[in-house]
Amino acid sequence: MNTTRRTFLRAAAPLILSPGVLGWAGATAPNSKIRLACIGLGGQGTSNMKAFLTDERVQVVALCDVDAKHRETAAALAKLGKGDTYNDFREVLARKDVDAVMNATPDFWHSNVAIAAANAGKDLYSEKPLAASIAEGRAICHAVEANKRILQAGTWRRSGMKVRMACEWVRNGYIGQLKEIKVGVPAAFKINGGYTGLEAPEPIPAGFDYAMWQGPAPDRPYTAARCHFNFRWVNDYAPGYITDWGAHFLDVAQWGAGMDDTAPVEVEATGVKRRDKGIYDAPEQFNIRYRYANGVVMNMFSTADAKEWGTKFIGSEGWILTENLTLQASSPSILRVQLKDSDVHLYQSKNHHANFIDAVLSRGQVAAPAAIAQRTATVCHLGTIAAALKKPLTFDPKAERFEGNEEANAMLMRPMRDPWKLPAVA
Repeated sequence: MNTTRRTFLRAAAPLILSPGVLGWAGATAPNSKIRLACIGLGGQGTSNMKAFLTDERVQVVALCDVDAKHRETAAALAKLGKGDTYNDFREVLARKDVDAVMNATPDFWHSNVAIAAANAGKDLYSEKPLAASIAEGRAICHAVEANKRILQAGTWRRSGMKVRMACEWVRNGYIGQLKEIKVGVPAAFKINGGYTGLEAPEPIPAGFDYAMWQGPAPDRPYTAARCHFNFRWVNDYAPGYITDWGAHFLDVAQWGAGMDDTAPVEVEATGVKRRDKGIYDAPEQFNIRYRYANGVVMNMFSTADAKEWGTKFIGSEGWILTENLTLQASSPSILRVQLKDSDVHLYQSKNHHANFIDAVLSRGQVAAPAAIAQRTATVCHLGTIAAALKKPLTFDPKAERFEGNEEANAMLMRPMRDPWKLPAVA
């Protein structure tokens, strides 16, 4: 964000009605609703918006997307006029009647939008991964903490009952001592629209602000094949399934292993394969081996066998596999375990979107706060960097730096173009 715009937003922030003014700092104010702006209205963004529209405590007051078609579709669903739809998220954040923001922009936009929103005094429901690099994620955490904002990351499996139960059984030793974690993700990209990635440059369609869509990412010729859903297969924007599915499955692994406040200390990627031609150049096949300081080993691997997708915890006395609604174990007796009062009971959320609204109103805890989302995203990015460098790496989770490898440390921040470069974070 350029200095002029950032200065404007910070200057405007004191004029914004804060949750405390409305009574939300400790309790719900009578007859008031959380006024939500939705930024990024593709498939996931629209899905999030629909979820919030079902919550009677929420009023969607503004919509933003660089694609006019997305704005029009969302406006019809939210019953908003053109005066409440925007192409530039900065105009949304300058509104005094916006209390919270849903951020479902592409990965490479996450940090710019999230930091600007926090600096403007908005609470955030921000899609996964938290950011497109380790340093950007830490900058988000600083902004959220400095502005005393609520952030819920879109790692919604933390609000799934079966996932929580699996993690509780692991944390309480019902599969014995945890030895290994296996994380399986799909082995082939799901590409929307029938594109091959070999498409030639083409004219930019009317109503699509491609320059704004690219934002901090490299300036590339336009082709529809690289935009919207399929951005995640282009390494300029995202590293494929390492973050797309990894942000969910590795998050479950972190939760069940009790590693929410740290990250692996070693990482190595083997079997990395990318497409030989075209723009879809993110890693499509890989085996990434992580090791935590306590000796637990985790392998994230690509596989065509859907039965292996998800997070599998392997202990000295059994195993548990969980993926959303799926819950399997080495023995039926594990699945019948009832936790004792003395056992570790993990944070319980039954609905990820409602949990965010609960916290905005109470100023309390969320299922997937920035600090936890940063650690999960870090695990993803460790895998991405290892896949790029193809060599074993040692990582210091406290310092968030690699040991003895400046080539890897240079990848802690994704390159960003002016005027979107973020200031350095101490």
